[in-house]
Amino acid sequence: MLNTAGHLVPLDLPPTHRPRPTWHHAPVLRHEPVGDDRYRFLRLHAPTIAARAQAGQFVMLTAARTDEVGPVLPRPMAIYDAAPETGTIDVVYGVLGGGTRKLSTFAVGETMLVTGPLGQGFHLTAGSNHVLLLGRGIGTCSLTMVAAANTARGGVTTAVVSARHPGALVGVDVLRRGGTGQLHQVTDMDATSEPDFLAALLTTTLDNNPPELILTCGSQRLVDLAAELGRRWGAEVQVSVEAHMACGLGYCHGCSSGQRGEGREAPLVCLDGPVFRWNVDNG
Repeated sequence: MLNTAGHLVPLDLPPTHRPRPTWHHAPVLRHEPVGDDRYRFLRLHAPTIAARAQAGQFVMLTAARTDEVGPVLPRPMAIYDAAPETGTIDVVYGVLGGGTRKLSTFAVGETMLVTGPLGQGFHLTAGSNHVLLLGRGIGTCSLTMVAAANTARGGVTTAVVSARHPGALVGVDVLRRGGTGQLHQVTDMDATSEPDFLAALLTTTLDNNPPELILTCGSQRLVDLAAELGRRWGAEVQVSVEAHMACGLGYCHGCSSGQRGEGREAPLVCLDGPVFRWNVDNG
């Protein structure tokens, strides 16, 4: 089995690389079940966020209505897709706890407080024409906007979308619409999501034209696979990290990545991430 140890390193891009966040009392345009019974698709009219959002960034959604006192803390959600021409952003989320259950009660026509775009998104580095995406479950939502961004600059995208069963696969529509070339849909149900199977599949199909950049989110097994493939092909690996957050802006310092730097606080997932470079540990 693959087991490649490593650690997270901030991308350390200049502040001008990421857009300035804002907020909207955004009208809910669509809100409906999608795929797996736990998942919901949410479309909000938030034109400034839609115009500024970069692949891999997130928003904070407030589950409390304006006349309610709770839930107090907003929920961080990856931006699944953005349409600047219509001013909309899409989010796909899982209903897992009290906050997301409350979010799921918002009806079309209501407004929801949304803040964003937030965080450090993926960085499509110069020279990385071929990009490989490895997504698992709801974590795939962090990767979906990459395909369109890579296509717009003339790049080639290969993607693996993994889930427990076919009904839980997320992101296929946006990845295809964004211009993804090879798109592999794999599941636990038929064992095609196993790392060894994926390693064999990807080395067989990509060794003759390997990606220069590998992006992943949603599973430690996929991080390990990305690290192994990155070492094989000499490709850079970037990982989007999921974490509980209180503010999403770096004020509360509550979402440490756990990767402590010498003489300074550990990087924050909301501010220094959620996307980090993955460095493989040697020795």
